Amino acid sequence: MPLSLDDYRTKLIDKILFSTSQEEVKRFIDTAIKALGEHKVNAHIIARFLDKISSELELFDPMDKDAQQWSNIKVARIHFFRIKRSLESFAL
Repeated sequence: MPLSLDDYRTKLIDKILFSTSQEEVKRFIDTAIKALGEHKVNAHIIARFLDKISSELELFDPMDKDAQQWSNIKVARIHFFRIKRSLESFAL
């Protein structure tokens, strides 16, 4: 059975948190976005998917995460913003 977008989002957040480098964070995100595109998910849905993940990552408390995880969260949010901006400009 394929994963729902909520399950996929949860899985991606776990991968982001436990990545060992910024490059690995970006690679996981890029792979997820590519997979959504390959499954013909609408760009608007992908943008909402990115917004939801970014919002969820924003809720994490820095005191509950180690330095690597906090760095991963920050890098992921920046990367989500860039991807979303790219999607918006592509849609114009």
